[in-house]
Amino acid sequence: MAHSGGTAFAIQAVESYPQLFHAYIGIAQITRQAESEKLGYKYMMNRYLANGNSKMVAEFKKYPILENDSLILPFLNSVLRDKAQHELGLGTMHNMRSIIKDIFLPVWTCKAYTIREKLNIWISKFSFLKKAGLRGEIIQSDITAKVPRLEIPVYFFSGKYDLTVNNELSKEYLGKIEAPIKGFYTFKESAHSPMFEEPQRLKDILIKDVLNNSTTLADN
Repeated sequence: MAHSGGTAFAIQAVESYPQLFHAYIGIAQITRQAESEKLGYKYMMNRYLANGNSKMVAEFKKYPILENDSLILPFLNSVLRDKAQHELGLGTMHNMRSIIKDIFLPVWTCKAYTIREKLNIWISKFSFLKKAGLRGEIIQSDITAKVPRLEIPVYFFSGKYDLTVNNELSKEYLGKIEAPIKGFYTFKESAHSPMFEEPQRLKDILIKDVLNNSTTLADN
């Protein structure tokens, strides 16, 4: 199981070593992330135009990624992107508005992690953000071309409101990928993190479908 940025690498590992895995589960599966960023940008810009939010429209115009691909990575790393996604319910979680209240504090109060593990979560997060080369590689890659086929069952989980990784692109990819079993699951109350937003539904899918090599709960 991989989530978001991790899916770009995990799916390639599964392609190379299928014998090590029972199935592949991509949560917010990355496909062509440059296109995903453009689709998200266009949607958010149109929302702010429709809402008459001239301040946010002006901020978005500072990153004209629809005309200039070189600005995609700066936009991806910007505070603006996160702010807009959370404000519009399209980011980490559909009902999340504050990284501090909805992620930082819950991580630190969770009894399942040790202090060292809690520290490592944030160390790895900020380390990844600083690795421009790694993020750039993800942006420039076309995972659909790199991995057209897998030898084990494939399951994609996507939040209905996710624009961090465009769910329509993920669904299109699953339709084209060759695999013995494949299922696409839309989480209708989620954005980018269905494992946190709808954990019971995710658990049901793992038990009823993934463990049994079936797709009974998949989208029709």
